[in-house]
Amino acid sequence: MNRKKVTILDLQKRKMEHCRLTMVTAYDYGSAELVDAAGMDIILVGDSVGMVVMGLDSTVPVTMEQMLYHCRLVARGSQYAFLVGDMPFLSYQTSVTEAIHNAGRFLKEAGMEAVKLEGGQEMADTITAVTRAGIPVMGHIGLTPQSVAQLGGYRVQGRTAVAAQKLLDDALALEAAGCFALVLEAVPAPLATAVSQRLRIPTIGIGAGPGCDGQVLVYHDMLGLFDKLQPRFVKRYAHLRQTILDALTAYREDVTGGQFPAENHTYAMETAEYEAFMAYLSEREVN
Repeated sequence: MNRKKVTILDLQKRKMEHCRLTMVTAYDYGSAELVDAAGMDIILVGDSVGMVVMGLDSTVPVTMEQMLYHCRLVARGSQYAFLVGDMPFLSYQTSVTEAIHNAGRFLKEAGMEAVKLEGGQEMADTITAVTRAGIPVMGHIGLTPQSVAQLGGYRVQGRTAVAAQKLLDDALALEAAGCFALVLEAVPAPLATAVSQRLRIPTIGIGAGPGCDGQVLVYHDMLGLFDKLQPRFVKRYAHLRQTILDALTAYREDVTGGQFPAENHTYAMETAEYEAFMAYLSEREVN
């Protein structure tokens, strides 16, 4: 397959041509290399790293330095996908100046090509400022995990007419502010379709139905590596947790039972060298 580096222009073209976009999270060199090799359009270094890698209860405690570290690992493992780094909680909400500075670090220090931040109309001025500084921004509305306490938990958003209108207004405001794409998380499928049809920029759905311009899933969720949360919208394409657990158990049993390492897992010495070494040991023991 003759592949080229994915750019924002490619993503916009795909929207116009009604070609579905694919996005998957990655958090280190290995996962990035696999996601990239599978041909994904976008890799998101998500702050979901806090839950699926760090074992935290939410994304809120994740820091800038942790995000930059994981972004650097992913940048080393990817050649073709467009790279987006998730801005963590309080890295962009406190002031426009801080938002620009922190967003710039994702590009300058961590090899990302864009940042993603959560929030609707209330974030429009910040997004405008960040994009004017030359930093591409992907928006994120609907269920915004950094605000899960305010939302009352991981709940579907936009189920009432008033809430649906608010979400549409948020989407239009973020497009006007300069976002190049928009994540719609946990919103009813008809609403996500209506929003997608009214935007010029691509929408990436997660729990938002097939009417979005693309889809995103968390690496550990889709591969069955993380089972603490099992959202309805996740399709498990593998069950690697059990596969890995079986392999580790087999290794333990082989070691304790003496089956590993076998002869084909070991290295030999030349006979003369071995005999010389054994003679040296014998001499040491006599002395």
